[in-house]
Amino acid sequence: MSDSIAPRLSILWSFARPHRRTLVKGLALALVASALGLATPMVTKHVLDALGSASSLTEPVATLVVLLFVGAAVSYWQWTLLGALGERVVLDARESVVRRFLRATVPGVTRSPTGELVTRVTSDTVLLREAAASSFVGLINGAVMLVGSLVLMGFLDLVLLATTVAAVALVGVVFGLLMPGIARSQQQAQEHVGRLGGVLEGTLRAIRTVKVNRAEERMTERILADARASAEYGVRAVRREALAWTTAWSGVNLAIIAILAVGAWRVGEGRLEVSGLIAFLLYTFALMDPITELSQNVTALQSGIAAAERIRQADALPSEEPSPSAGAPAREPRELRKPHELDGLQDLRDDVPVLELRNVTAAYGPDAEPAVRGVDLVIPRRGHTAVVGPSGAGKTTLLSLVLRFLEPTGGELLLDGRPYRDHTHTDIRARLAYVEQDTPVVPGTIRDNLLLARPDATTEELRRVLHDVRLTEKVDALEEGLDTPLATANVSGGERQRIALARALLATPDVLLLDEATAQLDGLTEAAVQECVRSRADTGAVVTIAHRLSTVVDADTIVVMEAGRVRARGRHEELLVSDTLYRDLVESLRIAAVTGAPVT
Repeated sequence: MSDSIAPRLSILWSFARPHRRTLVKGLALALVASALGLATPMVTKHVLDALGSASSLTEPVATLVVLLFVGAAVSYWQWTLLGALGERVVLDARESVVRRFLRATVPGVTRSPTGELVTRVTSDTVLLREAAASSFVGLINGAVMLVGSLVLMGFLDLVLLATTVAAVALVGVVFGLLMPGIARSQQQAQEHVGRLGGVLEGTLRAIRTVKVNRAEERMTERILADARASAEYGVRAVRREALAWTTAWSGVNLAIIAILAVGAWRVGEGRLEVSGLIAFLLYTFALMDPITELSQNVTALQSGIAAAERIRQADALPSEEPSPSAGAPAREPRELRKPHELDGLQDLRDDVPVLELRNVTAAYGPDAEPAVRGVDLVIPRRGHTAVVGPSGAGKTTLLSLVLRFLEPTGGELLLDGRPYRDHTHTDIRARLAYVEQDTPVVPGTIRDNLLLARPDATTEELRRVLHDVRLTEKVDALEEGLDTPLATANVSGGERQRIALARALLATPDVLLLDEATAQLDGLTEAAVQECVRSRADTGAVVTIAHRLSTVVDADTIVVMEAGRVRARGRHEELLVSDTLYRDLVESLRIAAVTGAPVT
């Protein structure tokens, strides 16, 4: 990260630029309010002069009252204008970051802890508010007010002005020396807050594991280490800010004492009127306003720059952009149809596979070893294809490629005989449905989770797929039924799996992808779900990534993977005879008795 202030300011300005008209209006109001404030000591001088000459006080006093009320109205207008602008800047930043996160590639998002990404949207955007909305206005207004005050003070007495400038210069030097340290401390404090969020989020997600392993205190200390580091850097920033403020106050008070001494001498010499000295002192007291405004906005600017840089890091995430070579029109997702209604509706010849992988190689990073190598795989338009193999064989990577979470480094994938590069991500995923192994629930109700696949699905359609996965009785027993808020605390792992499968079935995809979707089901429920999957395989393609082989022994084709390569393929009975790895997997899980097939 560059230490130069110009590129860092340009990052912050990028958030404020869309609202520059409002910023200009706010600056104009601020300058008007400052001008009214600068006029007050001069009018006060006229009041004192009128007292000395026994003139009428009506006009100068009325002028003071007008300045008071007009200044208050302008200040209120400016305050609300910039306050509303600050909220819009925060909203725009949050919208931009959330959209960027959700449109980013899966490896790009999963590379950072979830909690750390959340702080970009919550904590960092709050720091951005004041910096992007009012700091620019405050800095310009403070500088104008400071210069204006000094000019008017020079008009009153140049000797006293020199005394004041010396104090202001001292304050400026101290601020110039302290501000970089304040910025570094604030940035480091915020970075530790992000790390804290990441570790805390992961710990709460695994709270059962933490408790079972009696690791509460260890995880607490790990989380609090970042909290303490953030507090330590925060204290450093506070100390520097306190030193800066103390210097500012001391410098101004020193200037006031010097002005009183020098001013009294000049009044005694007849070179300065008493009213002029009082007006000069009023400007000196008022000098704290622009100094305060400048220092506060410089501090806010430093925090905002650090936050803006962290927020803009989201722009570096690779996005899933539509393919520039996609010339064919997007295929609309199929309407929801019952399985038996899909017969005869195939819009392509059955001899063209729905999915095909040709010599595909892929890795999770430019310097990483390939997770799959030279994979050739054909997924027919109907039937059940199972992929099995030991841990680390590349099974889930295969699904990531099909779903386009991961791009191949060699070879190509085809959908309906056309290369993936000719389709957008949306086109491809409109044809697929995916049930993850961990089957996470999305915040919301049971209905919300099901409607992720088909937002326009009716209640009748929802109940039909719930019946298919044997969840109707469970949902009916809930007080709020489909509108019951869903959380990991009120549904079991098996119920989550069945909800995810129901959601996938609701989409009636061309290809149903299952990553061990029955691992947490009891025997009776698993048998019912397997019947549902078999029924789906009669009308479309089903691809199962299996870690428990009992779910795939009746698959039409079983693909055996090892070390990222396809080792063998065939039916269960054939592979028992021809492939030793498959036979070892079957024997280790003792499923021979289930199928009645001998293990040789």
